[in-house]
Amino acid sequence: MLRIFRTAFATSGLLLCLCARLPAAGALDDLLAWLRLPSAELPAPPAPKLSYYNTDYSYVDPQGLIPPRPLAAALNYYRANLGDLGNTRYLSVIDYTRHANEKRFFVADMKTGQVEAFLVAHGRGSDPLHTGYAGLFSNDQGSHATSLGLFLTGKTYTGENGYSLVLYGLSDSNSNAFARFIVVHGAPYVSPANVPLGRSWGCPAVEMGVRTRLINQLKGGSLIYAWHEHAPAY
Repeated sequence: MLRIFRTAFATSGLLLCLCARLPAAGALDDLLAWLRLPSAELPAPPAPKLSYYNTDYSYVDPQGLIPPRPLAAALNYYRANLGDLGNTRYLSVIDYTRHANEKRFFVADMKTGQVEAFLVAHGRGSDPLHTGYAGLFSNDQGSHATSLGLFLTGKTYTGENGYSLVLYGLSDSNSNAFARFIVVHGAPYVSPANVPLGRSWGCPAVEMGVRTRLINQLKGGSLIYAWHEHAPAY
């Protein structure tokens, strides 16, 4: 169990990071074996050196919107697993360290390097007091909490929340994502008018106005890296 303490903003206190270890299954076994999170008892690894990928991906994020540490980690995963990705055009990072009313869902166009940022909700279980900050992360059924780690996008479907995008968890900390019905979908509570932003049941819910375009960009096997500054990087 990893304990996270926030001191920089209005609320402070104990934030817990729960990473349940559940088996993965299906055709993603080889990729899952490569992308494993360490035990939550281990300290977070140091930030990867940017020079590791600069020769290949220095053109990505010229605006400097994405924090260097998760960007480096996401690009390392991306390069190591290009052959297993159905959609290499887009690479995404969600920075759950930030307040929910900040645009923290970053989508990099790997053809042009340009990055677009979107609002994204976190789960009710990650922010029980509705402060706007996510502090509790879980892989457990019924937790209604956000999960961290690397996700692979799947197919689209239309369900209870409208047009939605299936997510598969590739890390130990999010391996139950498919079983928990963690998907990208639009929600009316995701709006700049709502302060703090509304909360989901664990899904990375986005604004209704960008839902369809965003889902269509990311569907079919692109990577999404969900990250928090005080949690293990992998």
